[in-house]
This record gives sequence, C-alpha cells and structure tokens, in this order.
Amino acid sequence: MLTNTFHHLRGIGAETEHRLWEKGVHSWQMVAGGARLPLSSRMAEAVRRGVDESAGRLEAGDPHHFSSRLPASQHWRLFPEFRHSVAYLDIETTGMGGPGEYITAATIYDGTDIRTYVYDDNLNDFRNDISAYKLIVTYNGKCFDVPFIRNYLGAPMPQAHIDLRYVLAALGYCGGLKGCEKQLGIDREELDGVDGYFAVLLWADYLRNGNERALETLLAYNVMDVVNLEALMIAAYNLNVEQTPFSEERRLPAAAPPDSPFKADVETVERIRRRIYR
Repeated sequence: MLTNTFHHLRGIGAETEHRLWEKGVHSWQMVAGGARLPLSSRMAEAVRRGVDESAGRLEAGDPHHFSSRLPASQHWRLFPEFRHSVAYLDIETTGMGGPGEYITAATIYDGTDIRTYVYDDNLNDFRNDISAYKLIVTYNGKCFDVPFIRNYLGAPMPQAHIDLRYVLAALGYCGGLKGCEKQLGIDREELDGVDGYFAVLLWADYLRNGNERALETLLAYNVMDVVNLEALMIAAYNLNVEQTPFSEERRLPAAAPPDSPFKADVETVERIRRRIYR
C-alpha cells in the first residue's frame, strides 16, 4: 500500500490523493513512468520529486520518512513493507508511571517469536532486543508504553510506531484494546475481563504470596495482549484498504496465532476476581 500512497507528499492531502487515484494514477511506478498528473505543473513536478525520494527511502528501509509525514491514523500503510522488521509490544506496570512505579512484565512478538521479560529477572534484555526492529505496533503505546519504557529502562525507542488506538479510532472502533477486540470478534476466553488493574493485582499476589501461578497468569495475559495486536493490525489494515481502489490486490490474509508459552490459572483469576467484586 505504501507504493500507492501520495498522502505523505508535501501539499497532497487525502482529497488530492483520492483525485489521483480516481484519475488512474495508482502508484509511484506510474508517476515515475511519466503518467499525466491532474495537478498544476508546479505541484506535478513536486510530486515527481517526492515519489523519487520516497522510492529511495523505501529501498533504504527507512520507515520514519513515511511515519513522520503521515497522520497517525494513516500509519497502517507502513505495515506490509516493514512487516519483516515489526515488533508488537506491550508492558505491564505497577501503576501509571509515577515515582517508584516500574515495569513488571513486557512482551515482544515479531510474528514468529514471543519473548517475555520480567522485573528483577531479564527485563534489562528488553532494551537490546527491541533495538533490532524498525517498526513497533502498540495500542495506546504513544501515550503510555513508549514513554514508560524510555523513562524506566532508558531505552531510546527510535522506531517508527503504529499506534492502533489512532488507526482503529479513525475506523470507528473505540473502547480500549479489549473493547476493540470484542468489536472485531477476538475472544479472550479464560482471560476475558482481565485488564491492566487486574495485572497489577496478579503481580502483587506473586510478590506477596510467592504464587508462581499468578506470575504465569500475568505473562499469559501480557502475551495475549501482544499476540492480539497482530490480529488487530491485519484487521485494521484490511478495513482501511477496503476504502481504496486496491482492496483486492492489497488485502492481507489473517495470521494464525502462535501458541502461548504460558497458561492462565483459572483458580487464581477467579480468586482475584472475587476480591475485586465482593
């Protein structure tokens, strides 16, 4: 989809991009091949220069060139071209980022491998591991996860960033990560109803009682958050592509979810749930 995109070029908004598509100018290749552009001569020349630069930036593997020039709601366009270097990520914490609060668990999933990190164990490995990726996908990560990671771990987090909160909101899907999942038919089964506050209680149970099942449940929850980001990313991408002339050729197949290395303990979940709602 990125090579069909003109919205990132200076002076080309959504309306002008659609006009180009309607006139049959569907790709950078067509522009480079001398296609007639329904623009002023000055703007047409700027588009030709911009397309030439974009092709070079894509060949160089530079997602920032595009993410810095597209609205957050349009960052979905980067996904297929940079999927080979994507990390879906999510963190669990003891709170909202105030003094003394910290990351309890984190997960990275790259479409093949799941890697988990735990406070006072291997959490410091996160900083080095995440640096291998050019693109990250989160839900609300621009407001929460990435600033928390920068402040707590000192990781620079320079990657281009698709925050699905903005992409899905532009499609009409709101209500947080779990709400969007429900609207798009993603079932959390035994972890249904477990949320960020619940994750704080799981960590507290692990620390206070040495309950390893609470830690495993926390990691199962965190892994599910991250694995579901891939399903949401593909769904959001396809819903957006359906609104373009490229729905058939650019649509992506659903990805088979990986097996989680952790299993939620139903007894622990029910015990904490009773405590919350008593």
